[in-house]
Amino acid sequence: MTQSKKDSRQRVRYAIRKKVSGTSERPRLAIFRSNKEIYAQIIDDINSNTLASASSKEAKGTKTEQAAVVGKLIAETAKKAGVDTVVFDRGGFLYHGRVKALADSAREAGLKF
Repeated sequence: MTQSKKDSRQRVRYAIRKKVSGTSERPRLAIFRSNKEIYAQIIDDINSNTLASASSKEAKGTKTEQAAVVGKLIAETAKKAGVDTVVFDRGGFLYHGRVKALADSAREAGLKF
């Protein structure tokens, strides 16, 4: 039986989540990429709460440019929440394209991971 693209991504995502967990000192930067938008959340898994979030709903430009804007936004929001170091969770997506653009711009804006 062949897996759909979504199912195979979910398997990779679960494998990543087994290894990556966010704490209050070092929360998890979780990425979700849909066909239209890209979303980022900073999550403390121990206390089960979201510390910061950003999405490309208001961003203009190509999808990669929007991802870079979201990376900058999530870094600024994290700074306001008192977070400077995170664990990166790519959510089962390959680390290139929009996911890489988001990560690079978050690093440039001062987020460490």
